[in-house]
Amino acid sequence: MSLFPILTAAFLFLLCFPPPFTTAATDTDSPTAYSLLQSYNFPVGILPKGVLSYDLDESTGKFHAYFDKSCSFSLQGSYQLDYKSTISGVISENRITKLTGVKVKVLFLWLNIVEVIRNGDELAFSVGITSANFAIEEFYESPQCGCGFDCVGLGSKTESLGRNRFVSSVL
Repeated sequence: MSLFPILTAAFLFLLCFPPPFTTAATDTDSPTAYSLLQSYNFPVGILPKGVLSYDLDESTGKFHAYFDKSCSFSLQGSYQLDYKSTISGVISENRITKLTGVKVKVLFLWLNIVEVIRNGDELAFSVGITSANFAIEEFYESPQCGCGFDCVGLGSKTESLGRNRFVSSVL
């Protein structure tokens, strides 16, 4: 008995009925990772510029976002952030949990950001043992890898405003 008819039938089945639960996106597909964030009620600025692609299991909310390399930048207010080339977590309306691949440097310690929760006009970033709250309007613009919001010659909104975008008394 030949396997050819079975393999042909399996191929045709997969071709006609692709798995409905996974979404993958690249530069040519839509929505982008940034518009996907907005569809879950998050501002684009919690993700730096430069996401090449992402995948999302819509049934569980499990996602991965991919950069071409790791991404680090400093922000006014003494925070330094580091995004690995792949970040992952579980996203739902107003909540990102089980986040991996994002670290923040506070004083001299690197801490993993494990959860982001939107509560009204504030975002709470949790490192497990504590969290810091920030006004949502601080995240309407995405930072750039390498320079954050202090990119010389790019005329970012922060340069013109000259204000401290990240101040919190909670962390």
